[in-house]
Amino acid sequence: MKVLVLGSGVIGVTTAYFLHKDGHDVTVIDRQSSAGQETSFANGGQISASQAMSWASPETPQLMLKWLGRNDAPLLYRMRLDPKLWVWSLRFLANCNPKNFTLNTAKNLRLALYSRTLLPEIRQNTGIEYDFLNKGIIQVCREEKDFQAYAKQACVLKDLGCENKILTAKQIFEIEPAFSASPDKIIGGIYTPDDESGDAQKFTAGLAEYLFNLGVNFRYNETVEKINIKNNRVTSVQTNKELVNSDAIIVSLASYSPILLKPLGINIPIQPAKGYSVTVPTTGYNAAPTVSITDADHKIVFSRLGERLRIAGTVEFTGYNTDINHERVRSILNIAEHIFPAAGDYSRAEFWTGLRPLTPDGAPIIGKTRYENLYLNTGHGSLGWTMCAGSGKIISDLINNRSSSINVSDIGLNRF
Repeated sequence: MKVLVLGSGVIGVTTAYFLHKDGHDVTVIDRQSSAGQETSFANGGQISASQAMSWASPETPQLMLKWLGRNDAPLLYRMRLDPKLWVWSLRFLANCNPKNFTLNTAKNLRLALYSRTLLPEIRQNTGIEYDFLNKGIIQVCREEKDFQAYAKQACVLKDLGCENKILTAKQIFEIEPAFSASPDKIIGGIYTPDDESGDAQKFTAGLAEYLFNLGVNFRYNETVEKINIKNNRVTSVQTNKELVNSDAIIVSLASYSPILLKPLGINIPIQPAKGYSVTVPTTGYNAAPTVSITDADHKIVFSRLGERLRIAGTVEFTGYNTDINHERVRSILNIAEHIFPAAGDYSRAEFWTGLRPLTPDGAPIIGKTRYENLYLNTGHGSLGWTMCAGSGKIISDLINNRSSSINVSDIGLNRF
């Protein structure tokens, strides 16, 4: 079967991997010059089942009000004349209750854990390198009330299958000695030993090269303008270069998926959530953390990627604007330099911003559409790197009429 994958981010390329493995003739189309150049380019680096909690939590509305008006707030929400944003926001708020939060977190965790079991197979089969570390993730806390809240949450995640340990500050220092030299005071945290970290862009680019050498067709610098339908089936896509025929299409265009799908009458509730990252070179420095860290207070993450330290975080609802707000990235840089002052050369830091596709319930949209050979694999928010392998395998199973290894009934478009 000829299958088109639209988008060469970590979701699209991993989907192409499983489709090719199943014997399909796969073509990947992307407007960028190579794979992994947008949302996947410089994310936080965490493969974090432990961070599968939905963004739509009972605490989120209160935090949004608390941070209102602060340009350096972890979550920046700018009101604008955009009816789609208003509708999406109401749906998001409707999910900010304990019942929905628990349900949405459970389905995210199910997919994240499944995906984590599939990544070793890809590493073994392909031999690609992407600064992979399997040292787990530490979530640190500085306030007792936060520590108790996260400890309670950790118990829930453990009951759902995510192994974790509640640690004292001393135990954290033993796992990550970089904290011992830090002036920052922490009181404890949560450790998930089975979580991982790595460079999503290097993984995506390496996997794309591997697939290209096996015959997968990658069409870069090509923009999909229209999906053509006949008799309730996809027949082709029109790009800025030519008409491309296909037997099936998977849309993995992250935040841009709704734009392409709207003319087909498919309205997917995805909003672009801008995130920022800072990458600091660590060559010649010996005080950078080697275990990936989630900072619960500052809402940022740290990941060691070879001779680099990646610091990422914040959420900004400003539409499709991809300009870097230097006040926000400087805030991330200042926090990192305060916590780990000797971790790297902060004067050579590189700044990046990208759009994360966020749904109102915080879970991705994976599955069929009203058109029998058009599929969606998008809306992963900040968990695309965490969920990429599982998401790609689910789509390949659907196209091959196989039952998935996990329950996928609650992650399709029909839930909206």
